[in-house]
Amino acid sequence: MKSTIHVLTGCTAVGKTEWALRWAESHGAEIVSCDSLLFYRGMDIGTAKPSADELARVPHHLIDICGVTEAMDVARYIGLAREAVKQIEARGRAVLVTGGSGFYLKSFLAPVADDVTVPAELRAEVEARRAKLGLAALVGELRELNADDLGSLDVDNPRRVTRALERCLATGRTLKQLKAEFSAKPGAFADWPVELLELTRPADDLAQRIEARVRAMIRAGLVDEVRRLRAAGLEQNLSAARAIGYREVLALFDGRIAERDLVDEIVKNTKGLVRKQRTWFRTQVPPHRAVSVVDAGADFPVINIPG
Repeated sequence: MKSTIHVLTGCTAVGKTEWALRWAESHGAEIVSCDSLLFYRGMDIGTAKPSADELARVPHHLIDICGVTEAMDVARYIGLAREAVKQIEARGRAVLVTGGSGFYLKSFLAPVADDVTVPAELRAEVEARRAKLGLAALVGELRELNADDLGSLDVDNPRRVTRALERCLATGRTLKQLKAEFSAKPGAFADWPVELLELTRPADDLAQRIEARVRAMIRAGLVDEVRRLRAAGLEQNLSAARAIGYREVLALFDGRIAERDLVDEIVKNTKGLVRKQRTWFRTQVPPHRAVSVVDAGADFPVINIPG
């Protein structure tokens, strides 16, 4: 019997980092990140990446593993995460996964990636069509190939639309057929028992934390960070460039928003993300324990994650 993988999740700004650190310290654990932006070197302030001091407290995995122009996907993540879990387990340490990024989190709980291989030529062809014709054209092509509808596909997400079209073209099957095939497969971590805990906060408290965090990011140099990342090719990576905090500063640089509106725009979009995350936790993960956190400051309450 393999040891339990403990998963700690929750909305943006709920306080996962400190909870994870304290639990890991008290249980002899190492932390595996499932945050889709912490992979990227240089994306530090806008992602609320753990500080050097925090990273030194507990061994962390899958943070700062990619350049900002390097694409990451869930299939690659699963391979890296499985290897990290095996290495931690071999050292006799506990495993704590923390983060709240969609499929990366769900990969510990259910199948999320199919076995479809997309030829490089087809991938380049689809990307060229997206660049020339725009996202709407790819969505239209997908609708033609999927008479039984597009299911829950986020048609405003260029990465997901592109990947969906690639898979349909590569296999000749619909999204519904592809989903049925891989949902019957065991998940990537089916060999491990998994315990999930979600941190929550009262809405007013979380809203105050979001605004305070955004203002702190601006003071810490978020605008300069985005300027450096843009020079390093940030916009070549659509997922990174569209991340909240980064996309608003890029809009500032391009004159699409005013400097006086920057904080409000980031706060508004972060609150919108939180609403989506809450829905996702409620509908996309199995029943799990939730703990309401009132204050993650000096009087931080320590409780046990199951196991």
